Amino acid sequence: MSYKNIETKCIQSGYEPKNGEPRVIPIVQSTTFKYETSEAMGALFDLEAAGFFYTRLANPTLDAVEKKIADLEGGVGAMLTSSGQAATLSVVTNICKAGDHVICSSAVYGGTFNLFAKTLVDLGIDCTFVAADVTEEELNNSFKENTKLVFTESVTNPSLDVADVEMFAKCAHAHGVPLCVDNTFPTPINFRPIEWGADIVVHSTSKYMDGHAVALGGVVVDSGNFDWTNGKFPMLSTPDETYHGVVYTEQFGKAAFITKARTHIMRDMGPQMSPMNGFLLNLGLETLFLRIPRHCENAMKVAEFLESNDKIEWVNYPSLKSSKYYDRVQKYMPNGTCGVVSFGVKGGRKAAEKLMASLKLAAIVTHVADARTCCLHPASSTHRQMTDEQLEAAGISPSMIRFSVGIENAEDIIADLKQAIDNV
Repeated sequence: MSYKNIETKCIQSGYEPKNGEPRVIPIVQSTTFKYETSEAMGALFDLEAAGFFYTRLANPTLDAVEKKIADLEGGVGAMLTSSGQAATLSVVTNICKAGDHVICSSAVYGGTFNLFAKTLVDLGIDCTFVAADVTEEELNNSFKENTKLVFTESVTNPSLDVADVEMFAKCAHAHGVPLCVDNTFPTPINFRPIEWGADIVVHSTSKYMDGHAVALGGVVVDSGNFDWTNGKFPMLSTPDETYHGVVYTEQFGKAAFITKARTHIMRDMGPQMSPMNGFLLNLGLETLFLRIPRHCENAMKVAEFLESNDKIEWVNYPSLKSSKYYDRVQKYMPNGTCGVVSFGVKGGRKAAEKLMASLKLAAIVTHVADARTCCLHPASSTHRQMTDEQLEAAGISPSMIRFSVGIENAEDIIADLKQAIDNV
């Protein structure tokens, strides 16, 4: 059964137990599955039949969660991975090879930046970085004959730039390539990139989707809307000899991309999520629609408090009326962006470090976007591998604190911030 409202999808989509079956998605903690004949298993290996034969490729627990996330984002299919980074890597390597070129926003998460700037380059895939506020003309000028993908984050981590997804999609499609959007921070509760032209969506499910910081994971969602037969992607539109000459676009239609990602990239690289982590992820998804509004409500209160404090040099929260992204937020995310606020303390890096050391409720952790309030100093942690020039391009100053507002009572969060700021 399909459901109209996203609140219902969070709870009901992906798994419909039959008579006498478990009401909750069961954990199928098995690497392998039994078949009566070699012919039956052979049909699975030849992609002629659907089913489960090895958990690296598919597992009943993960399958149910994948279907739920695809429904939440409005895609034709999804593939869970071991981390958000694995999801992004799977997207790129599914359609790019040595000699190809990609375009990426410079304001993406530090690990993602390094993936595009170092690891993919070492694999022979060139990258051009563009500013988060790139104009349509500048973006169009970044394309090359061998460009195969455009990548951005809907709300960047940690600079909180809001991408003009519709414009990114327009430019990508004009050049015959897909747009991939990392939608980790808004989640499909606040923003669904596919509705604005994105072709592929990725998430670090370790963040809001999980919600409790207990299970690493990532996901790739295929919109099913991109035309892979335009001549730029022969790996999808010509025979794959490793699967007896299957042509993904012919045999799987709208699900060509996600099918190849699973049967090729997941088969060969193996970045699969564990069934246990899939089960834990689903528990988080069931309350996602309740938690995200609370995160946003609390973050707005925190941002307004910080704006009013004379020891704070600047505050960046896209939903604030003072934000340069306010009008864009009203277009794309009128119900809220996320629970993350970034701000700078007067006095630079030393003042920022003093403030963070004085916090009691908020923990200093290498994480973001879960139920508990936490914070991080990006320049000395998640983005410390970047040069000063790269940090500036990513919108990260030495004084920046990334403050991930949890779902505790906002009064207690603000009281903790106030006592810490008073110590600076």
